[in-house]
Amino acid sequence: MPDPVKFTIDGLALSAPPGTSVIDAAKKAGIEVPSFCYYEGLTLVAACRMCLVEVEKMPKLMTACTLPVAEGMVVRTNTPQVHTARKYMLEFLLTNHPLDCPVCDKGGECELQDMAFRYGAGESRYTETKVHTPEKQFSPVVFFDAPRCILCYRCVRVCDEGMGVKALGVVSRGVVSEIAPNHGDHLECDECGACIDICPVGALTSGTYRYQTRPWEMTHVGTICTHCSDGCKTTLGTRNDRILRGNNRDRSGINGEFLCIKGRYGFDFYDHPDRLQAPLVRKDGKLEEVSWSEALAAVANKFQQVLGEEGSFGIIGSNHTTNEENYYLQKFARQVLGTNNIDHHRTGDVVTTLDALSGKTGKLATVADLYRAKAVLVLGADLALEHPLLSFQIRANYRHHQAHVYVVTANPVREDKYAAAVVRGRDYASLAARLKAEPDLAILFDDSYKGDDIRAVVEFGEQLGIPVKYVPLVDRSNSRGAVDMGLTPELLPGYQPSGQPGLHYDEMAAADLSVLWVVGANPLKAGASRKAGFLVVQDMFLTETAAQADVVLPAACAYEKNGTVTSGTGELQRIERAVNTMGAKADLEIIGYVAREMGAAAKMGPWTPDAVFQEIRGAVRGYNVPMPVLVTGGAAGTTPINGRVAADARPDLVRSDHNGLFASGTLGRYSKILNSVVESRQSR
Repeated sequence: MPDPVKFTIDGLALSAPPGTSVIDAAKKAGIEVPSFCYYEGLTLVAACRMCLVEVEKMPKLMTACTLPVAEGMVVRTNTPQVHTARKYMLEFLLTNHPLDCPVCDKGGECELQDMAFRYGAGESRYTETKVHTPEKQFSPVVFFDAPRCILCYRCVRVCDEGMGVKALGVVSRGVVSEIAPNHGDHLECDECGACIDICPVGALTSGTYRYQTRPWEMTHVGTICTHCSDGCKTTLGTRNDRILRGNNRDRSGINGEFLCIKGRYGFDFYDHPDRLQAPLVRKDGKLEEVSWSEALAAVANKFQQVLGEEGSFGIIGSNHTTNEENYYLQKFARQVLGTNNIDHHRTGDVVTTLDALSGKTGKLATVADLYRAKAVLVLGADLALEHPLLSFQIRANYRHHQAHVYVVTANPVREDKYAAAVVRGRDYASLAARLKAEPDLAILFDDSYKGDDIRAVVEFGEQLGIPVKYVPLVDRSNSRGAVDMGLTPELLPGYQPSGQPGLHYDEMAAADLSVLWVVGANPLKAGASRKAGFLVVQDMFLTETAAQADVVLPAACAYEKNGTVTSGTGELQRIERAVNTMGAKADLEIIGYVAREMGAAAKMGPWTPDAVFQEIRGAVRGYNVPMPVLVTGGAAGTTPINGRVAADARPDLVRSDHNGLFASGTLGRYSKILNSVVESRQSR
């Protein structure tokens, strides 16, 4: 590495690698240099001129965002000349800015407001009539107020560079310049809302948050997005037990600030008018509302009766429920009901991947690895639509580190735009010569690669002679955790073989079982009729499966309970309750109450999330993670079994829903925002 450059800022002797900008060096030293247009990770435009600093022996003030540090450089960031220049720049930026801070949604979080207070730009020498244009609505989630805009171009750059969409640009020149969408009067994009969060003023505002509240009136709860498996943290702003917005401005998760439309806006399913808030029991052929005590007694009595008659049970779990709920459910099935008929909808072949990597360590890539890898190979997946965070990481890696991206897919994908090589189809072997020349590699593959296909991919990677890591892609927020917790008939928690036969997902839905218990799944959504003698469903909505049930128990969603989930890249994170829905209970609580009604509470143990997780830490390999990491909101990498998985992986059962940005199974169906954007209608 080249020797660090030595320089001085405000009297502090500092050093930094060559090429570091003055603004970054100052920030690292704890010295604030204000700016509007500068944003970490985006290209430099020096448009706002707020970061002006004095540099010794230079004849004029310099922009700290575009000025690299130099040997012996002496910088001053807070002199009277600098203070006056910043005040004048604010005066200029406020030329056409309306005086509507009391009603602007950015109030309390506005960088321009903060700077005006700091530098005292309280009046203007410009007497001309302000240029005013009416507010525009670019989409259901993006509103634009041009007079508030300071033309910092953050929104344009984050959409182009960060998202790879180019949905925003600048039209006209001079005082009438303004941000404009890519389709005349409306946006056609990912509708992620990144442009809104990155805007330093109130020019771009959220269609869901407008005029709802102020930031200091909300409680901010960091939890994990409940939609896809990428594991993004979303900070939910709540007030009066309602979720009003989602973002992650504190960059506290593995996703940094990134969120797609699901993480930022797709929370609204929780208060849909069709939400179940009371248990239902079928009486005289119709589902009727009853008390929780009556519904739980009906379930427990039936379970006891079937056990006494030595009848058959089937349990279908979920890839949306927490690790604690999945672990407790399989424990209840095996230890109380005495059945191994337990499964869930599998969306990726994690089991074969782990078996193929037997005896090797450090072979599963994390989200951070995708940003650091020197080369990335994408097999089959449309990452930008199905795994937007992973796509974002790879795109940032390409921009910041010039990573080589290789794409092997059936159809065009967004990664094609910057790929080093594109292969249509499945002939990844044709890239062997180029991949062998790379320093290291990360390989991502979707559900079209399973069983022997995965073994072939791993064999190919291991023969390249370079360090290779893998990501088996899965769909839902806890698909990986469902497998880890033993929600399959072949495997117990921690990939230990069960040694017992058992029915699988589709087999249970079609079997004449005495009892079928469905927790957070919808196996009859294709219109099939129930075959089980007694059907119990735990869900948020009256789905196709719930409509045929004998007992329906209203379940809480991920934003209404505590626990842990495991992302598709194996990173364990905590979810935290943000709101409550009256009448709904967490699935773990429901299972615990059923156990108590059956007199099995002592056998099952406590059903609080913390107590169950402590049991998981001792029973499931790889989950004995450092607790301070989880408690402080971090992500802990799990270490699954490092040896052969001595059970049939059943790759034939793996099938992804391939939901895009605007769909997410049942949750997406009940999200008003996801269904309102034009892109959602076009993708159907």
